[in-house]
Amino acid sequence: MGLFSSIKEWKKARQEKYLADMEAKGICPDCRGRGFDLYYPVEYYNTTPSVECPGCNGSGLFSDWTNQTGQ
Repeated sequence: MGLFSSIKEWKKARQEKYLADMEAKGICPDCRGRGFDLYYPVEYYNTTPSVECPGCNGSGLFSDWTNQTGQ
């Protein structure tokens, strides 16, 4: 049980550090400030999907990401 809890704590600390780094830079953590997703599985959809980032609505800003996700 100790191994699983230590892995869980490590993953949580890693995610918190990543979000803190993205906040310091002011960029969206989902798309890393690009405003769009690089990987998008188009073959699974019948309609033409939007390629802009759903987390920040394509702006690439951390402030828009926090408003969109509520974090």
